[in-house]
Amino acid sequence: MTHRTETETGTGTASGATKGISILTGDPKRAIIKLSGPMIVAMLLMSVYNIVDAIWVAGLGPDALAAIGFVTPVFMVLIGFSNGIGAGATSAIARRIGAKDREGANNTAMHALYLTVAISVVLTICFLVLLKPALLLIGAGDTIDLALEYANIIFGGTILILFTNVAYGILRAEGDMKRTMYAMAVSSVVNLVLDPILIYGLDMGMAGAALATVISVASVSTVLLYWFLVKRDTYVSVRRISYHYHPAIVADILKVGLPASGEFLLMAGAGIILNGLFVTVAGTDGVAVYTGGWRVVMFAIVPMIAIGTAVISVTGALYGAKRYAELRTVHFYSTGLGTGIAIAISILTWVFAPQIATLFAYTPESAHLLPQLTTFLRTMCFFYPFVPMGIMSSSIFQGTGKGTTSFVLSLFRNIIFIAFFATLLALIFGMGESGAWWGIVLGDIVSGLLAFGWAALYVKKLIKKNRE
Repeated sequence: MTHRTETETGTGTASGATKGISILTGDPKRAIIKLSGPMIVAMLLMSVYNIVDAIWVAGLGPDALAAIGFVTPVFMVLIGFSNGIGAGATSAIARRIGAKDREGANNTAMHALYLTVAISVVLTICFLVLLKPALLLIGAGDTIDLALEYANIIFGGTILILFTNVAYGILRAEGDMKRTMYAMAVSSVVNLVLDPILIYGLDMGMAGAALATVISVASVSTVLLYWFLVKRDTYVSVRRISYHYHPAIVADILKVGLPASGEFLLMAGAGIILNGLFVTVAGTDGVAVYTGGWRVVMFAIVPMIAIGTAVISVTGALYGAKRYAELRTVHFYSTGLGTGIAIAISILTWVFAPQIATLFAYTPESAHLLPQLTTFLRTMCFFYPFVPMGIMSSSIFQGTGKGTTSFVLSLFRNIIFIAFFATLLALIFGMGESGAWWGIVLGDIVSGLLAFGWAALYVKKLIKKNRE
């Protein structure tokens, strides 16, 4: 006889598995395709919002777009913590699902949510105290008022941003990518609708762009809470009765979560270095070109990030089940799939770069940025094919609980390679703005090759150890 319990989902039985669990624990190639598909759609919608948001802000002038660029590195700190704890939750829960420990998966999910609340309180206080000095230190200068107008509202929604990303992480851990897609779609659509209304319709400017983001995140938080607390048809149960504090679970989440958060801090650090570099060699216009162009880059690599997200879940389940030999399949297959997509995107970007650049230079004030934006986008075409090697390799390490290794790879990529080569070519070799762009490409190539080789060697050692 089937029955419902306080520690299990509303529609599942005591031992029943959802469709997502069946996919997650089945053939790894099929799992990557099935799980990454919905994530690609969801992340593309999110990226469309990011680009459209930048387009609407660009209409306020180059200074407004540059102000967003100065806020972005600080915002990456927030996104880093939210995505990091989400990745830690995904890895820890997926490994327990792979080991058929459903009770442990439930308890881990509750630990992740309590961590979310604690981190949100600390971050909100830090942002309130340090936001303006941080933006001035980064170089906001004449754009500080615009930057603060945007940032104060965005960081007021800290707890909502953290909660949604951790909730996504719980759903991804059980292979429920479709529900994650629906939630992210709600957020994106609400944002897209509100942006022009608040920015121009209500004449709120930068504050309108920020408020649209916060409202959209609040709306999706409501949807997620409904699924977890009212509908209760997820495999992993999110209920107080499932929670039994254990420091080892906190450590398990954080050993992936903190390094993953640190990776975003490294990206923020690289962003700060690059912003300063562009200010030095090209002024505010250089930052505006980088800010607008980089949003296109982030849109272009969405499929690779989505595949990498699926790899974390699949890897965690395989590792928990001790199916180590199949990790090599996951690594090579996901990298090959991502590289093929990246090459296709590079070709499309090269062909349509002038049209894409127009999206960020459609006003008389920003029209002069069109040539630089076009050249930047075509330079980044050489960046894309090497991105999958780094993303998939880091996902392998995160899925197996080796978050520190993934962090080290990110350190090499963002600081030692990208920031270094960009500075070297722009300043030391005197190549200016274009030198910084090519430095980003060169750093990505070197770091991608390093990450792939490191992950391949790690999987080889796992397989060998398991056979002994």
